[in-house]
Amino acid sequence: MDARRIVRHRARPHAGRASAQGFTLIELMIVVAVIAVLSVIAFSSYDWAVVKSRRKEAEACLLQGAQFMERYYATNLKYVTAGGAAPALPANMCPSDLTPFYTVAVSAAAATTYTLQATPLGAQLAKDTTCGNLTVNQAGARTPATSGCW
Repeated sequence: MDARRIVRHRARPHAGRASAQGFTLIELMIVVAVIAVLSVIAFSSYDWAVVKSRRKEAEACLLQGAQFMERYYATNLKYVTAGGAAPALPANMCPSDLTPFYTVAVSAAAATTYTLQATPLGAQLAKDTTCGNLTVNQAGARTPATSGCW
């Protein structure tokens, strides 16, 4: 009778035990690798979106500066002060969170012309190599003319 039990046991090796369930180490490693790849893609997309949003904010600030210059011209019939200097742009023209990433100023001004320039700083300068300095003048001409910069 003991021989029969041995034979039966060999025929059903998992008899009497619960079957093993769970994930193997290789399956877990594959999941970790897939998550790592997806997170790298997501982070780079997020980083690029932040760079573009800061650029758009600088563009909006330049356009507000252009509106200020046009209002100044409508009042004074020239884009410069009595001393020949460009008027100071309002301090609250650009949001304070743009200050660490762009400097917005009048780069050139004469009686009938002006150019406003937004210069990238720090991380924005390093990451936004496509567009660089953004400018707008009294005629509304915007540079750079690269697609996607304005």
